[in-house]
Formats: sequence, structure tokens, C-alpha cells
Amino acid sequence: MEKRFDINELGYSVRCILYYNKDIHEIKDVVIATYGFGGTKENKATAKFAERLVTKYKGFGVICFDWPCHGADARKKLILEECITYLQLAIDYAKNEMKAENLYSYTTSFGGFITLKYIAEHKNPFRKIAMRCPAIKMYDIMVQSISEEDMAKLEKGKEIMAGHDRMLKINRQFLEDLKASDIRNNDYIDYADDILILQGTKDEMVSIEDTKEFAENNVIEMIPVENADHPFSNPSKMDFAIQKCVEFFG
Repeated sequence: MEKRFDINELGYSVRCILYYNKDIHEIKDVVIATYGFGGTKENKATAKFAERLVTKYKGFGVICFDWPCHGADARKKLILEECITYLQLAIDYAKNEMKAENLYSYTTSFGGFITLKYIAEHKNPFRKIAMRCPAIKMYDIMVQSISEEDMAKLEKGKEIMAGHDRMLKINRQFLEDLKASDIRNNDYIDYADDILILQGTKDEMVSIEDTKEFAENNVIEMIPVENADHPFSNPSKMDFAIQKCVEFFG
């Protein structure tokens, strides 16, 4: 089952979906699910993961929300710090409104980058974190996706459009904030036992070598998934990744 709601705090309106099994009042464990750059909370990977999780384990619920400027969000220009704020608001809602006893994180790509940035700045609120192809070098990934023409516009102080499901307005400050938020400079060893990373060996967006290096440096378990691409478009590869994440949370 699912419930749609908004978190209206601090002048923001965070658009959310809550997935749960039968009784919303039985939820004691809440997973905050986040996705990649330019995506939306209405993504099949999250819905499939949530369905598997809430039917397998009693008392779980999954919240997925739209990042700023993503999906149904009303904001017009993407600001990195507002992504952190949205994640904080979702965490606060789960803890204060839903009275969650435990928080978990299921995150992908850009969502993984934001989650790791949040942990470095605010400590870790999650009992366990499952990541699929986290964008370890988000600045590099972003720059590589921007054309020379658009880069020239950014250098001149102009804004450009970027994204996938929805085009997002970004400026030079957004890129500078990404560059300053290099998560490789942070230490996650204290949380290593509670983090699992999966990534496809054919990932065309996020370097699996960068992810392996990050995992090794922080003693985090990483599972390479043979021949899986960045979105895990092969259903069997996605099923494998979801199953591993569900088992990890269980």
C-alpha cells in the first residue's frame, strides 16, 4: 500500500510517498529511499524494493521523496544545501511524526552522494545503509555530462538545464559546492559494518574503480554485479541487488 503526503516545514514542501504493508500504525522501522540525479520519487526500482521489504519484514515502511527541483517539487533552481535540508526533513518526519524506532537508508547514485555528505556533516542516523552505485565523485560525473557550450555559459555566470526525467536549472555555484563536497576526504570507517554497496561492472556513469577504492579505504563491503549497468536495467540484475539489500536490512 502507499500514502502520498507533503512535509511542510521551513518554507519547503517536500513531496513524499510512503510504502507500507497493511497497517500504517504498525510501522516501527522506516527506510529513507533516495535516487539519482534528475530522477523522481515515482521510480520502479524504489517501488519494487519497497514491495519486497514490507511484505518480507513486519513493521517496515519506506519513504521516498522528491529532491529539490525533481519530480513534483516546486523549486526552480537546484541548490546542494537544500538537498541536505530535504533529507533532514524526511529523517525528522520519520522520527518525530511516525515515531520510528529505527531508520535505514536505501540510496542510489546522486542519492548516495547526498547521504554520505549528510553523514559526514551530521553523523549517521541510520541503523543500516544500502547503496547502489553511489556517486563517489559527483563533481566529476556532473562535469563530464555538461557540454562545452553549457560549461562556457556557466563560466559566464549563466544558468543551464541538466537532468533526465525532469530538466533541472543549475549554476556555477552548484558545481563549486559539489567540488567542495568531496566525500573521499571523509572517514566512514566507524559506520563501515552498517553499510553495503552494490555496483554493476558495466556502469557507464559511476566508475566502479572509484567505488572499489572508496569501499576499501573505509573497509565497507562491496558487491560487484557482473554486467549490470548504472540503472540496473536488466531485471535479473535489479532483482539480485534488491534481494541483497532486503537481506541486509533483515
